[in-house]
Amino acid sequence: MGFLVRWVFAFLLVAATFNPTAFSYLGWALRAWDSQLPLVLLLGLLLLVGWIVYLRATLRSIGAFGMMLIAAIVAALLWVLHDFGVLTLDNQALNTWLGILALSTVLGIGLSWSILRRRLSGQADVDDVDV
Repeated sequence: MGFLVRWVFAFLLVAATFNPTAFSYLGWALRAWDSQLPLVLLLGLLLLVGWIVYLRATLRSIGAFGMMLIAAIVAALLWVLHDFGVLTLDNQALNTWLGILALSTVLGIGLSWSILRRRLSGQADVDDVDV
């Protein structure tokens, strides 16, 4: 359940930042830049904080190589689905949503990796040690 919650929040963060509908921060910010600049900046800073939290936790947990490995696994899965005819890549909006899904999966796994590793191995990660 914990991974699912982390993944949902990662998905919401990525989709709130950009998606192919009219309901994304980037689309709205481009339309409202002139008339609502303070609100655009405030919401942009809040999204930036969310991205920093997720990216920092993911980089500390699985690192850049782990992020690339998970992204490659997701890409290979999409390739297999396309190769078997389950998935077509003709729709640009669908491709964007698949990218959002892939990125949120990388972030969700990165945020959950230390917990999963501790459960599987019994070893805890210790990054900061007070002396």
